[in-house]
Amino acid sequence: MQLQDILFSQGFGTRRVCSGLVQQGRVSVGSDVTPCLDPAEVLNEEGLVFTVQGVRWEYHARAYLMLHKPAGFECSHKPGAHPSVYTLLPGPLRERGGSAAAGVQAVGRLDHDTTGLLLLSDDGKFIHRMTSPRHHVPKVYEVGVKHPLSHSQLDRLLAGVVLDDDPKPVRAHACEAAGDLHLRLTLTEGKYHQVKRMVAAVGNRVESLHRSAMGGLVLGPELPPGQWRWLTQAEVLGLTQKTATTV
Repeated sequence: MQLQDILFSQGFGTRRVCSGLVQQGRVSVGSDVTPCLDPAEVLNEEGLVFTVQGVRWEYHARAYLMLHKPAGFECSHKPGAHPSVYTLLPGPLRERGGSAAAGVQAVGRLDHDTTGLLLLSDDGKFIHRMTSPRHHVPKVYEVGVKHPLSHSQLDRLLAGVVLDDDPKPVRAHACEAAGDLHLRLTLTEGKYHQVKRMVAAVGNRVESLHRSAMGGLVLGPELPPGQWRWLTQAEVLGLTQKTATTV
């Protein structure tokens, strides 16, 4: 692939802009600090590392990211009262692909006051696989509740509660009291405000909400709030294999 096309695919602007970056000496390839000045130079994308305006980048045919979402951000490109979670990402990740639907998209949504693990990708099939109700991807939530938890509340969450928009009971895949006011809840569905409404249905109230895991991928302390990282190939494979077995 030509260098200008590589830069375009990775979100560094239009092909004209990418060509200009190269011609202006702002792009180098690999460990070579000497700028590459030929936009049409053909390179092997596999394992390619390049530097644009002093920032090191790795080529990724598809983007698979995990973000530690802090409170106060909306999972929307057109947010309302709060800033967009996409502003936590560098510009190229928001512009990848160059089409009308450019950039990575959130894999499902977290409310503005909910923190924790958020996946993002520009792979439509991956997003569908992770969000489709057919695949039952488990999501683990750490829930701070207002009133001390009772065995009755846990039993009702496991047995199923009826929400106001669906007569069919919604059940927790798993739940446990991790403390008097700390509920660990695992869901395989993604209804609107589901955790808050399920907890309210058993007579309690959510005070804080944090997603700690999704599809076997755990958010660890090494990724602070507001930070992101690429998923490894093994992590992506693990996510897709786990969901494929539930179909």
